[in-house]
Amino acid sequence: MADKIESSAFSLTEEQIAIREAIDDLCEPFDNEYWRKHDADSTYPEEFVDAVYEQGWMSMLIPEEYGGGGADIRDAAVVLEQIERNGCHAGAVRAGMYTMGAILRHGSDEQKAEYLPKIASGELRLQSFGVTEPDAGSDTTRIKTFAVRDGDEYVVNGNKIFISRVQHSDLLLLLTRTTKREDATKPSDGFTVLLVDLNKAIESGQIVATPIKTMVNHETNELAIRDLRVPVANRIGEEGKGFKVILSGMNSERVIVTSEYIGAGFYLLDRAVQYANEREVFGRKIGMNQAIQIPIARAYAQLQAASLMRWRAAEMYAAGDNPRFEVNGAKLLASEALWAAAEAAFDTFGGYAAAEEYGIERAWRGARLPRTAPISNNIVLAGIAHGTLGLPKSF
Repeated sequence: MADKIESSAFSLTEEQIAIREAIDDLCEPFDNEYWRKHDADSTYPEEFVDAVYEQGWMSMLIPEEYGGGGADIRDAAVVLEQIERNGCHAGAVRAGMYTMGAILRHGSDEQKAEYLPKIASGELRLQSFGVTEPDAGSDTTRIKTFAVRDGDEYVVNGNKIFISRVQHSDLLLLLTRTTKREDATKPSDGFTVLLVDLNKAIESGQIVATPIKTMVNHETNELAIRDLRVPVANRIGEEGKGFKVILSGMNSERVIVTSEYIGAGFYLLDRAVQYANEREVFGRKIGMNQAIQIPIARAYAQLQAASLMRWRAAEMYAAGDNPRFEVNGAKLLASEALWAAAEAAFDTFGGYAAAEEYGIERAWRGARLPRTAPISNNIVLAGIAHGTLGLPKSF
């Protein structure tokens, strides 16, 4: 590919610029053909994931005392953005970077000492978390997966859907109810988070994972959980107070996925600009046509705006704040900017965009999902309306 369009280097340190260059080197062997084949076969990109782990990027947010890199969320944002900027699929690795935060922020000293060093070394992979359910959707307070205390164990029954990477994770962070919604003081009470040994649970049949084929190769599953026994020692945080455990990880997730969207958007613009400067139709380069120029330029401006909001959210999060508007606003802006970039790239490539060998149709498919998941933009806007602007709650 030709030189990349310069994305905003706003607030990047020399070390973060070096991180970008290191990620460029890591991604170089994993070209369009590599991702096209895995997409066509619906297979997991083992070699890419292993390379990210082996170079230590997945443990960068774990404190040094537990064998990690001791970096903060801004450094992780650089990594995830640059992975996507190179046309690679950051969704295959992202959760392994931040899901351990539940243990780090809410786990006991014993849990931190037991799990974090093994996660940092790659001995254990915590790449999966189970929240969403078939009948609850975005209303997490209505999940029904229930954990009953039985001596030193919880017995769990329920169903989860759209749960990724369970086949490639040793541990599962599982959100359950220990008090029914109707019996709780408020809807967000009565949740308990459990750390599940996935290998043992799947081998025993206590968790049955059924793959769901989706528009994006994200290894998505539906989980049937039947009489799953989890030691009380594997509870993360207090019983009944698990909602805040899950929510505390949402801000880091928003910053990270937003960075992916920005990287993916710039990748698509890189491709579009290069092609527009090379492709000739009616005796001239198509990049001379304003019908090509304006959508690309508009998407570029949108991506830069989203990037600035992302850096503001990351800065606040790193300082210990809880930037609800900033992280959700960044996710909203970045997902819309990515879609604009995808549409501009598709139009620029014309009929060739539909050909699998170019990789545009695959990136275009991937660009649509972020407007809906991991949280719908309509939910984000409703939250801004009543949470930030003081309008009446609609739900």
